[in-house]
Amino acid sequence: MGLISALVGAAGGVLADQWKEFFYCEAMPKDVLVTKGQKVISGRSSNTKGNDNIISNGSKIAVADGQCMMIVESGLVVEVCAEPGEYIYDTSTEPSIFTGPLGQGILDIFKQIGKRFTFGGDPGKDQRVYYFNIKEILDNKFGTPNPVPFRVVDSKINLDLDVSLRCSGVYSYRIANPLLFYSKVCGNVEKEYTRDQIDAQLKTEFVGALQPALAKLSDLELRPNQIVAHNTDLEKALNEVLSTSWGELRGLEVVSVALGSVTLPEADQELIKQAQRAAMLKDPTYAAATVAAAQADAMKAAANNQGGAMAGFVGLGMATQAGGANAANLFQLGQQQQQQAAAQQPANGWTCSCGTVVNGNFCPQCGTKKPEPAGTWTCACGSVNTGNFCPNCGSKKPEPAGTWTCACGTVNTGNFCSNCGTKKE
Repeated sequence: MGLISALVGAAGGVLADQWKEFFYCEAMPKDVLVTKGQKVISGRSSNTKGNDNIISNGSKIAVADGQCMMIVESGLVVEVCAEPGEYIYDTSTEPSIFTGPLGQGILDIFKQIGKRFTFGGDPGKDQRVYYFNIKEILDNKFGTPNPVPFRVVDSKINLDLDVSLRCSGVYSYRIANPLLFYSKVCGNVEKEYTRDQIDAQLKTEFVGALQPALAKLSDLELRPNQIVAHNTDLEKALNEVLSTSWGELRGLEVVSVALGSVTLPEADQELIKQAQRAAMLKDPTYAAATVAAAQADAMKAAANNQGGAMAGFVGLGMATQAGGANAANLFQLGQQQQQQAAAQQPANGWTCSCGTVVNGNFCPQCGTKKPEPAGTWTCACGSVNTGNFCPNCGSKKPEPAGTWTCACGTVNTGNFCSNCGTKKE
């Protein structure tokens, strides 16, 4: 009786699985990363007794935007499709009489009945469709529970110090490699795999990657208050740091980072300000201006002295002589240094925005190109000219964008000539 029952079950199962299936996935919620595809069965469908984990040859699978479809047979990925549209699975190991020649289909049915009979009437295989959410997974909040070290560097004023900062914001990520995500993270999902199963781990790793990523921004000599304006650089740095734990291990990548705030302790803020003030006062001209302002404030205070203005000014004179600070001398020293720098600069040299005196066409410190003098233009032959014609090849100076020359010779920007009234052609 067992053999007969197995034969009946095998034949019934094979006949029930002859119908082609149609798989479709509705819009995946933002919290779902992977879901198992389900057969579309309406109230009028006769395909109600087939095995849920069998996909007949010739079945259709619809793929929507932001989705990646994957077919897994007995644990092995056999098909992947991320292009929106309709996919026909015509290489299935489960034959159907509705696909291909009828005679071959009937022969394949009997072969399949024989295979199932050896498994007691069961299919002896497992075929599944999975849909991956490859859209951007938004609104992942993060914050630094402990201060993150940040090195503040400014080569212009020889500033190099370490501060502690805290930051918070949101980031987004996406599944860049569904095959890797399936094999390393979710595996055979019974129904769906949601983001809350992995978000805690990702958040911890993301915050841990902030310190080396911020170190890369420090190499760009960014101040802490400039980090918010360089989100693209931060995203690139984070992907470089997380390339192993996210990219190579899980198939994920950071899409965007939005910093809500970057704060420093008051002591660190004051330390940076003091360093900046000290760097300013290294210039005798700035120092002279500071001394002059301090002397002006002291003169106001002396005039309001309770012991009389004369006593106040006597005290001011004694303090000035004791301090030895003289604004006029400092101004003179600053002018001398400027004259010496101008004398040392080559005849055709120029000063870059980074402060380096350059003799060539490019700054050796930062790579900035030498700016062209005002009123000059570069000809197609490469000559830099000041007149209306190139002395090297005779080419005429190109007209500025948006202008046109009237027959009377006037260069105009509007639709009518300002000299003769002729309309622009």
